[in-house]
Amino acid sequence: MAQADSRAVALGVLAGAAGISLAIAYFRKVGAGDGRVVHLSSNADHTGGSLGLQTGQAEVLDRLGALIHCVSELKEEVKALKEALPHLQDNVRDQLRGRSREEIGARKASPLHRTPARRKRAGVPDRTEGQSSEDAESEGGYITALTDSEEEESDDERKPLQEPVDELMALLQKADRLHSCNGAEKAQGLNALLERKEEFDQKWQYLWRLSRAYADAHDFAMDLAEKKSYAENGKKVGEEAISINPQCAEGHQWYAILCGLLTEYESIQNKIKHGYLFKDHLHKAIELKPEDPLSYYLLGRWCYAVSQCTWIERKIAATLFGEPPSATVQDALQNFLKAEEISPKYSKFNYVFLAKCYKDLGQRSRARQMCDAASAMSIVTKEVFFLFGLIRFIV
Repeated sequence: MAQADSRAVALGVLAGAAGISLAIAYFRKVGAGDGRVVHLSSNADHTGGSLGLQTGQAEVLDRLGALIHCVSELKEEVKALKEALPHLQDNVRDQLRGRSREEIGARKASPLHRTPARRKRAGVPDRTEGQSSEDAESEGGYITALTDSEEEESDDERKPLQEPVDELMALLQKADRLHSCNGAEKAQGLNALLERKEEFDQKWQYLWRLSRAYADAHDFAMDLAEKKSYAENGKKVGEEAISINPQCAEGHQWYAILCGLLTEYESIQNKIKHGYLFKDHLHKAIELKPEDPLSYYLLGRWCYAVSQCTWIERKIAATLFGEPPSATVQDALQNFLKAEEISPKYSKFNYVFLAKCYKDLGQRSRARQMCDAASAMSIVTKEVFFLFGLIRFIV
């Protein structure tokens, strides 16, 4: 309701009340004159008329007082609604967003939630009596709706917030942590992953880490048969990881490493076969993740081994596969330099093979620098590299 309308209503009610008061005053004056005339004619009639007039006047006054009181209450309600309307949008938005209990309690103290208390005068019937159910619902329905929504919010707030636990992610983080350790703790990664194999054996993130764990276990095993078993199982798991996600760079990288490990235990023909697999999957890993220095280091190892092939070894490879592998010392040098460029001082073994390449190319001063750099580093670096007989089918 607008401010002008409310003032008009109030003035109209007050004017009506004033008119009724004037009418009562006039009625009293006329009644008094009539009483004198009646008194001259009959004392009995005068007495009865006076009593009836006084009773009617008292009833009219009571009703008029009740009307004025109701008008005052109506004015208070109109004022409260006018104060609440500007904040209605904010209150509805707060209800939808689910404010805290303290905020809800603060909102209850706002004018929107105030309902003026109505005092019932003695002898005046209650205004709510005789109201239809629709009228009652229209007056109290909005407050009831807000109260229900607040109760629902309170129930939601009582429920504890529980973040879902990603068990796979927790396992992968544990595997990465164990892989970065040194000593026997590193070998524990394989058992930690194998315990959950039935749950996650279709997850490529799990499988390539399992193949890596087999490679770690291979390094710590002492028995030759046990080392070969770790390498074979790791290679199988690596194949599964690549088949599920061919775009996983780590899957190709560790599959290549397991192929390299198997060259220690295979026949000449299988060594050559695994050598080709090693090269192809390293190229794929570099294509998918060109910033990984480990892939360049391992490819450099492959190129250097191939460059040291004898004429007889090349002939054997050509006989078995039609075309022998081809690589030079310069190719190996470029890969070792690339690994150093991506991550300076990445590996002691990278410096060692840089020194070998420079020596073979006749650059003895550079070879000496690489030897000094390797001597200054500890054997434990950012990665533990495999001193396996990489592609030694040709050495």
